[in-house]
Amino acid sequence: MNITKTIDYLNNGRVIYFRWLKELSLIKKIWLSLLFALITGIFAQIRIPLGFTPVPLTGQVFVVLLSGVLLGGFCAGMSMIFYITLGALGIPWFAGFRAGINPGPTLGYLLGFIPAAIFVGLFAHRHKRLFYQIMIMLIGLLLIYLFGALNFAFLLKTDFLTTIKLAVLPFIPFDIIKAILAGFLSRAIIPDD
Repeated sequence: MNITKTIDYLNNGRVIYFRWLKELSLIKKIWLSLLFALITGIFAQIRIPLGFTPVPLTGQVFVVLLSGVLLGGFCAGMSMIFYITLGALGIPWFAGFRAGINPGPTLGYLLGFIPAAIFVGLFAHRHKRLFYQIMIMLIGLLLIYLFGALNFAFLLKTDFLTTIKLAVLPFIPFDIIKAILAGFLSRAIIPDD
């Protein structure tokens, strides 16, 4: 197979996937959302404790951003709702194989996954240039940080600077890399049509 045929094959595959996604029944969309909840749980186990903050680095953010691209806003939001709800009900797929409702300092980030996934899902397909894809991913990150920082400050009674220092700044370099990678993947996945 030559390179031109390979590119045509991949382009056709992207178009077919997103056409298939639009035509899915509600039940199949729910199953697909549950699958992405599971994938989020798997990536949550990529966990690096930082020691100076109770919030670890995890792989979830990358999946949250890509779920918006691959599922669209509604299903991506639903997948994050399933992830949080089923984890709260006992499935041990939160970071460190934890489960249950724990209103700890990471709860806000988890809640921020929902609007971030929806936002990316709503806008990634409308603005297809790479610059916009990366900006959309960075705004998704900001939504996660906003929810995470607000919850962190509320629970730990930290002031603004301490909250930023412990709940946002340590994650920026790693999450920017995740956002850029998600932006490049998004640009490669979403058909130009």
